[in-house]
Amino acid sequence: MRPEDPRTTLRGLLVSQRLAVLATQGDTQPYTSLVAFAATEDLRLLVFATERATHKFTNVSVNPRVAMLVDDRAHREADLSEATAVTATGLAEEAQGDEKDRLMALLLGRHPSLKAFLASSGCALVKVTVNVYQVVTRFQEVREFCP
Repeated sequence: MRPEDPRTTLRGLLVSQRLAVLATQGDTQPYTSLVAFAATEDLRLLVFATERATHKFTNVSVNPRVAMLVDDRAHREADLSEATAVTATGLAEEAQGDEKDRLMALLLGRHPSLKAFLASSGCALVKVTVNVYQVVTRFQEVREFCP
């Protein structure tokens, strides 16, 4: 039996899951945050919102290299062998101009409850340009996809 195309697995996971773990690097240590996210149709960008006065925004402003983890754990013993996890690595930066408007609409389409948060003056819309996705299934089966 041939394994499923990693793009199919990836797209399914990014559509079904609403939250990701963002990993950034601070001055002395890594830092992780839970973020609501959306992915562009071509899978090249992931987007999330954050206040500018947060560790995550400070960290990506200083070091834009980030990783985002999305998984479908159900908190069962079987997850060890059945869960799918995707790590996206890439560069983060604040979205600007027309692109910001387009990405904000994308994020709001997935997370309408963020409307007031996104409208606040201290909120930044951050886009991650993905270099590679690592798709892990069956605990140790790893496939890569470059958008």
